[in-house]
Amino acid sequence: MTSRRYITTAIPYVNSKPHLGFAMELVEADMMARHWRHRGHEVRFLTGTDDNSLKNAIAAEDAGMPTQEFVNLNAQAFKDLRGPLDISFDDFIRTSGESRHTAGVERLWRAASAAGDLYQKHYEGLYCVGCEQFYTKAELTEDGLCPEHLTPPQKVSEENWFFKLSRYEDQLRELIESGRLKIEPESRRNEVLSFIKSGLQDFSVSRSVERARGWGIPVPDDPSQVMYVWYDALGNYISALDFGDGESADLYDHWWVNSDRRNHVIGKGIIRFHAIYWPAMLMSADQPLPTHIFVHDYLTVNGRKLGKSLGNAIDPVAIVDDYGTDALRWWLARDVPRVGDADFTLERLIGRYHDELANGLGNLVNRTVSMIHKYRGGTVPAPSTTDEVGPVDGVRDRIDAAMDRFDFRGATGALWEIVAEANRYVVENAPWILAKAEKNGDQDAAARLDTVLRTLVDTERLVADELTPFLPDAARRVAAQLGDGGDELDKPTPLFPRIEIPADE
Repeated sequence: MTSRRYITTAIPYVNSKPHLGFAMELVEADMMARHWRHRGHEVRFLTGTDDNSLKNAIAAEDAGMPTQEFVNLNAQAFKDLRGPLDISFDDFIRTSGESRHTAGVERLWRAASAAGDLYQKHYEGLYCVGCEQFYTKAELTEDGLCPEHLTPPQKVSEENWFFKLSRYEDQLRELIESGRLKIEPESRRNEVLSFIKSGLQDFSVSRSVERARGWGIPVPDDPSQVMYVWYDALGNYISALDFGDGESADLYDHWWVNSDRRNHVIGKGIIRFHAIYWPAMLMSADQPLPTHIFVHDYLTVNGRKLGKSLGNAIDPVAIVDDYGTDALRWWLARDVPRVGDADFTLERLIGRYHDELANGLGNLVNRTVSMIHKYRGGTVPAPSTTDEVGPVDGVRDRIDAAMDRFDFRGATGALWEIVAEANRYVVENAPWILAKAEKNGDQDAAARLDTVLRTLVDTERLVADELTPFLPDAARRVAAQLGDGGDELDKPTPLFPRIEIPADE
């Protein structure tokens, strides 16, 4: 049964160029969107950039550039990931310079105001510019540092607008406990519930124009304030659907109101905003809520989180330039666990590529096509009446189940069991021995050879088909090598050439 599904990534700050950590999230969301499309679902995939952060304005000052010019430059770098990473997003939204976004968050703000959920008060607190978040002393490290960026927070004292988050505490708890908002993995669901049960406090949703350096979306009817960047940024998921158009927002009705699944893919560091603040903001505006939040952990290098502020960011485009899109996407799918951080090294990326793509799938397809040329003149034997289809029973169901758990390693693992079994199948059935017996007039061996070769082709075509969401270009190459469903095969060519670490690495 097909359905309508909307999937989004978080929108990253553009205080610098994109790094491998966000590339992971973008690739994961793309794999999910491609998988659903492949199964016949109606899918819309959104990503974009968070332009209105104070840290963006500070970075622009440090670079000696006007803020808008600076964020334009970096936002384009994020949008340009589409090519190197082979991303299939349907829309890309920016929170600056787009009237649809401004109109959308203004409508969201006015709805909260009409519901009586906004009020002004003086506030003093500890603020991390990197997180764009206030912290209590209990939430900081023992040294009084931000737990995400390991930097001291700023002491802030000003008059702000506040949102009545406390009003929605019971509704949020019931929403998550009932599963109407599904958070994967379960450990993250439990984390959110624990935070809610500790008691929710109202949170500041504006900043003074002075502290924001004049950068951001003005608060409606209050020119002294701009919207808090998270209130502004979270609204992108519906402002991109023309929520600001009100009753004429056909995209919003189609992809948000009437979607079967509304899915956010986010990192663990921003779960509070997406699983607590965002649903409460939508409740206040009397709008439908997300249905699923998929939470990933971090990429690390030598055990430390990848991050621009930590000075260990890795450029995903440079990785693709040196090692290819297949190698990077496959490593992200196969080595990043559903729960827990993944430590990145070039040796692991190259090792996974060689072991599974070059030596596993590439060698399997090459052998199969070569044998069909050698023993059958390049023509795939007709389907066998024995209905021998190889080790493929239930693989689609196993992949679907893993993808529904946001488990890319599990999904690709189910697919790779087939590749491993197909390689064993070649050894166990020894087509070269069958071919020798056929030459000696053994008709049973000839029939068996037809069955084995056809089984291999059918199995590998299934692998190519199921590989599509994970390695779309490689899947096309494998399918083409296997005749794209036809009976006549071209001579084999290398599908996954070897790659090496440059000598200066």
